[in-house]
Amino acid sequence: MEMHNFDRRSFIKAVSTLAVIGSVDTFLNRGVLAAGSELVPPPDLFDPGLVDLTFWLQPRTLEMVRPQSGERLSITYWKDGHLNPIAYEQICGLLRDVQANQVFRMDTQIIDTLWAAQAFVRRYGFSAPVEITSGYRSPKTNARLIEAGLPAARNSLHLKGQAVDFRLPGLHPKVLGELVEGFRTGGVGFYFRVGAKGGWIHADTGPERKWRG
Repeated sequence: MEMHNFDRRSFIKAVSTLAVIGSVDTFLNRGVLAAGSELVPPPDLFDPGLVDLTFWLQPRTLEMVRPQSGERLSITYWKDGHLNPIAYEQICGLLRDVQANQVFRMDTQIIDTLWAAQAFVRRYGFSAPVEITSGYRSPKTNARLIEAGLPAARNSLHLKGQAVDFRLPGLHPKVLGELVEGFRTGGVGFYFRVGAKGGWIHADTGPERKWRG
Protein backbone atom coordinates (compact mmCIF):
# COMPACT_ATOMS: atom_id res chain seq x y z
CA MET A 1 0.00 0.00 0.00
CA GLU A 2 1.39 3.39 -0.98
CA MET A 3 1.29 6.09 1.68
CA HIS A 4 1.87 9.78 1.13
CA ASN A 5 3.55 12.23 3.49
CA PHE A 6 1.28 13.73 6.10
CA ASP A 7 1.92 16.19 8.88
CA ARG A 8 1.86 15.65 12.63
CA ARG A 9 -1.62 17.10 13.20
CA SER A 10 -3.16 14.87 10.53
CA PHE A 11 -1.39 11.85 11.96
CA ILE A 12 -2.61 12.56 15.50
CA LYS A 13 -6.19 13.12 14.35
CA ALA A 14 -6.20 10.02 12.20
CA VAL A 15 -4.95 7.75 14.96
CA SER A 16 -7.90 8.83 17.13
CA THR A 17 -10.18 6.66 14.98
CA LEU A 18 -8.52 3.52 16.33
CA ALA A 19 -10.73 3.60 19.40
CA VAL A 20 -13.79 3.48 17.15
CA ILE A 21 -12.92 1.00 14.42
CA GLY A 22 -10.58 -1.24 16.45
CA SER A 23 -8.35 -2.05 13.48
CA VAL A 24 -5.54 0.13 12.25
CA ASP A 25 -5.23 -1.91 9.04
CA THR A 26 -8.85 -1.16 8.16
CA PHE A 27 -8.26 2.43 9.17
CA LEU A 28 -5.35 2.89 6.77
CA ASN A 29 -6.80 0.88 3.89
CA ARG A 30 -10.03 2.86 3.87
CA GLY A 31 -8.14 6.11 3.51
CA VAL A 32 -9.35 7.64 6.76
CA LEU A 33 -6.18 9.74 6.79
CA ALA A 34 -7.73 11.97 4.17
CA ALA A 35 -10.69 12.64 6.45
CA GLY A 36 -8.51 13.31 9.48
CA SER A 37 -9.49 16.98 9.67
CA GLU A 38 -13.01 15.96 10.74
CA LEU A 39 -11.77 14.07 13.80
CA VAL A 40 -11.09 15.28 17.32
CA PRO A 41 -7.38 15.10 18.26
CA PRO A 42 -6.56 12.67 21.08
CA PRO A 43 -3.93 13.48 23.75
CA ASP A 44 -0.48 14.18 22.35
CA LEU A 45 0.62 11.07 20.47
CA PHE A 46 4.24 11.81 21.24
CA ASP A 47 3.90 12.18 25.00
CA PRO A 48 6.96 10.31 26.38
CA GLY A 49 4.60 8.85 28.98
CA LEU A 50 3.16 6.65 26.23
CA VAL A 51 6.51 4.88 26.00
CA ASP A 52 6.30 2.75 29.13
CA LEU A 53 8.52 0.04 30.57
CA THR A 54 6.72 -2.66 28.58
CA PHE A 55 7.67 -0.90 25.37
CA TRP A 56 11.38 -1.02 26.21
CA LEU A 57 11.31 -4.64 27.45
CA GLN A 58 10.04 -6.14 24.21
CA PRO A 59 12.49 -7.76 21.75
CA ARG A 60 14.09 -5.14 19.51
CA THR A 61 13.95 -6.01 15.84
CA LEU A 62 15.22 -3.30 13.54
CA GLU A 63 14.54 -3.13 9.81
CA MET A 64 16.84 -0.80 7.89
CA VAL A 65 17.80 0.04 4.33
CA ARG A 66 20.87 1.89 3.05
CA PRO A 67 20.17 3.46 -0.35
CA GLN A 68 23.84 4.31 -0.92
CA SER A 69 24.86 0.66 -0.91
CA GLY A 70 21.56 -1.05 -1.69
CA GLU A 71 21.75 -3.03 1.56
CA ARG A 72 18.77 -4.12 3.62
CA LEU A 73 18.81 -5.61 7.10
CA SER A 74 16.07 -6.93 9.38
CA ILE A 75 17.45 -8.32 12.61
CA THR A 76 16.63 -8.80 16.29
CA TYR A 77 19.58 -7.30 18.13
CA TRP A 78 18.25 -7.23 21.70
CA LYS A 79 16.11 -9.73 23.59
CA ASP A 80 15.50 -10.69 27.22
CA GLY A 81 17.83 -7.98 28.44
CA HIS A 82 20.77 -9.02 26.27
CA LEU A 83 22.45 -7.50 23.24
CA ASN A 84 23.19 -9.98 20.46
CA PRO A 85 26.84 -9.23 19.57
CA ILE A 86 26.59 -10.73 16.08
CA ALA A 87 23.48 -8.70 15.28
CA TYR A 88 25.15 -5.60 16.71
CA GLU A 89 28.13 -6.06 14.39
CA GLN A 90 25.80 -6.42 11.40
CA ILE A 91 24.03 -3.20 12.31
CA CYS A 92 27.36 -1.40 12.68
CA GLY A 93 28.29 -2.74 9.25
CA LEU A 94 25.20 -1.23 7.65
CA LEU A 95 25.80 2.06 9.51
CA ARG A 96 29.42 2.24 8.32
CA ASP A 97 30.97 5.08 6.39
CA VAL A 98 29.99 3.83 2.94
CA GLN A 99 32.28 6.22 1.07
CA ALA A 100 35.37 5.17 3.03
CA ASN A 101 34.05 1.64 3.69
CA GLN A 102 34.97 1.97 7.38
CA VAL A 103 33.03 0.24 10.15
CA PHE A 104 32.84 1.78 13.61
CA ARG A 105 31.40 0.54 16.89
CA MET A 106 28.17 2.54 17.12
CA ASP A 107 26.68 3.77 20.38
CA THR A 108 23.98 1.23 21.25
CA GLN A 109 21.73 4.05 22.45
CA ILE A 110 21.51 5.55 18.97
CA ILE A 111 20.59 2.11 17.63
CA ASP A 112 17.86 1.96 20.28
CA THR A 113 16.60 5.35 19.10
CA LEU A 114 16.22 4.04 15.55
CA TRP A 115 14.39 0.98 16.82
CA ALA A 116 12.12 2.95 19.15
CA ALA A 117 10.98 5.33 16.40
CA GLN A 118 10.18 2.44 14.09
CA ALA A 119 8.51 0.34 16.80
CA PHE A 120 6.40 3.22 18.11
CA VAL A 121 4.76 4.18 14.80
CA ARG A 122 4.36 0.52 13.89
CA ARG A 123 1.92 0.19 16.82
CA TYR A 124 -0.38 2.50 14.84
CA GLY A 125 -0.10 0.58 11.59
CA PHE A 126 2.67 2.63 10.00
CA SER A 127 5.23 0.09 8.82
CA ALA A 128 8.33 1.23 6.96
CA PRO A 129 12.03 0.41 7.07
CA VAL A 130 14.38 2.96 8.60
CA GLU A 131 16.17 4.57 5.67
CA ILE A 132 19.72 5.51 6.66
CA THR A 133 21.22 8.52 4.91
CA SER A 134 24.29 8.81 7.14
CA GLY A 135 25.72 6.75 9.99
CA TYR A 136 29.35 6.72 11.06
CA ARG A 137 31.57 9.22 9.24
CA SER A 138 35.34 9.04 9.03
CA PRO A 139 37.20 12.35 9.50
CA LYS A 140 38.02 12.36 5.77
CA THR A 141 34.40 11.90 4.72
CA ASN A 142 33.19 14.53 7.20
CA ALA A 143 35.76 17.04 5.92
CA ARG A 144 34.69 16.35 2.34
CA LEU A 145 31.06 17.11 3.22
CA ILE A 146 32.06 20.39 4.85
CA GLU A 147 34.10 21.40 1.80
CA ALA A 148 31.11 20.64 -0.41
CA GLY A 149 28.90 22.91 1.69
CA LEU A 150 26.70 20.06 2.91
CA PRO A 151 25.25 19.86 6.45
CA ALA A 152 28.16 18.61 8.57
CA ALA A 153 29.80 19.93 11.74
CA ARG A 154 33.55 19.82 12.34
CA ASN A 155 32.98 18.16 15.72
CA SER A 156 30.10 16.02 14.46
CA LEU A 157 28.97 13.15 16.67
CA HIS A 158 28.88 11.05 13.49
CA LEU A 159 32.66 10.86 13.96
CA LYS A 160 32.15 9.09 17.28
CA GLY A 161 29.41 6.70 16.18
CA GLN A 162 26.87 8.62 18.23
CA ALA A 163 24.69 10.02 15.43
CA VAL A 164 22.56 8.83 12.55
CA ASP A 165 20.65 10.72 9.85
CA PHE A 166 17.54 8.86 8.79
CA ARG A 167 13.95 8.96 7.60
CA LEU A 168 10.90 6.74 7.68
CA PRO A 169 9.63 6.88 4.08
CA GLY A 170 6.16 8.40 3.94
CA LEU A 171 6.37 9.95 7.42
CA HIS A 172 6.93 13.70 7.51
CA PRO A 173 10.29 14.57 9.15
CA LYS A 174 8.51 16.93 11.55
CA VAL A 175 6.44 14.02 12.85
CA LEU A 176 9.48 11.77 13.08
CA GLY A 177 11.67 14.43 14.68
CA GLU A 178 9.14 15.31 17.36
CA LEU A 179 8.73 11.65 18.17
CA VAL A 180 12.48 11.18 18.61
CA GLU A 181 12.66 14.41 20.58
CA GLY A 182 10.10 12.93 22.99
CA PHE A 183 12.46 10.06 23.81
CA ARG A 184 14.87 12.63 25.30
CA THR A 185 17.95 10.63 24.37
CA GLY A 186 19.99 13.42 22.79
CA GLY A 187 19.97 15.99 20.02
CA VAL A 188 17.50 16.17 17.13
CA GLY A 189 18.03 18.08 13.91
CA PHE A 190 15.17 18.70 11.45
CA TYR A 191 16.13 18.81 7.76
CA PHE A 192 13.19 19.68 5.54
CA ARG A 193 13.76 19.23 1.81
CA VAL A 194 11.59 19.36 -1.30
CA GLY A 195 11.78 16.32 -3.53
CA ALA A 196 10.67 12.75 -4.06
CA LYS A 197 12.25 11.52 -0.83
CA GLY A 198 11.64 14.63 1.25
CA GLY A 199 13.72 15.50 4.29
CA TRP A 200 15.29 13.60 7.13
CA ILE A 201 16.21 13.99 10.77
CA HIS A 202 19.51 13.83 12.61
CA ALA A 203 19.47 12.01 15.94
CA ASP A 204 22.41 11.72 18.32
CA THR A 205 23.22 10.74 21.90
CA GLY A 206 24.79 14.05 22.87
CA PRO A 207 23.18 16.77 25.03
CA GLU A 208 19.45 17.35 24.53
CA ARG A 209 18.93 20.09 21.98
CA LYS A 210 17.18 20.67 18.65
CA TRP A 211 17.73 22.68 15.52
CA ARG A 212 16.60 23.09 11.96
CA GLY A 213 19.16 22.60 9.22
